[in-house]
Amino acid sequence: MSIILKTPSEIEKMRIAGKLAAQVLEMIEPYVVPGVSTETLDQICHDYIVDVQQAIPAPLNYRGFPKSICTSVNQQVCHGIPGVKKLKSGDIVNIDITVIKDDYHGDTSKMFCVGTVAPHAKRLIQITQEALYLGIEQIKSGATLGDIGHAIQRFAETNRYSVVREFCGHGIGKNFHEEPQVLHYGKPGDGIALEAGMIITIEPMINAGKRHVKVLSDGWTAVTKDRSLSAQWEHTILVTEHGHEVLTLRQEEL
Repeated sequence: MSIILKTPSEIEKMRIAGKLAAQVLEMIEPYVVPGVSTETLDQICHDYIVDVQQAIPAPLNYRGFPKSICTSVNQQVCHGIPGVKKLKSGDIVNIDITVIKDDYHGDTSKMFCVGTVAPHAKRLIQITQEALYLGIEQIKSGATLGDIGHAIQRFAETNRYSVVREFCGHGIGKNFHEEPQVLHYGKPGDGIALEAGMIITIEPMINAGKRHVKVLSDGWTAVTKDRSLSAQWEHTILVTEHGHEVLTLRQEEL
């Protein structure tokens, strides 16, 4: 599949889908408290996306995924399946939201602290978010994918964290996953050059320990091999003539 440059009308639909995805993360925040199950969070998000936003939760039944959101707790890196286990004070959890509105996708994720979280976990969350922002800052017409990956990798490793390599960002539009693959590590100048009209996700997964991961027997949930904490943030971003536009900004980021 080649890279699909989006038309002005497609970009407008992506803006709407991106805004909806961001609003789900804003809506769910008050519910992320000790004692709630991730299955309950999934149901609340599902009902909001379907009933309030009149949209579709993209993960549900995508390649067999059984839920409407991904919830990755503590050492879970990504693609955690919501379940009956309840969150407890001290947990950190990534909630990954993708909505489909008028055939177009908006994809974003955020880290949440449950109750009172240890300083080392808060630091991992903060550094991962800063790594995402550094990656986004590289985006402009003519920059390369390697520029994005290098900025993220250098910042994470300077802070003595590691970058997961098995999963990456991606192009997005009418399809959940399109070309190109957006690696969160690399060398400046490597990879394809960005063009106005491209829409990609950047979604670095940063581990407190080593970068190695494994996928559990459910076929989805990726965890750190050394059981160290992992954090992830994600935005959907449009490449513009003069820079970029983040399509999934939350109110707290404006």
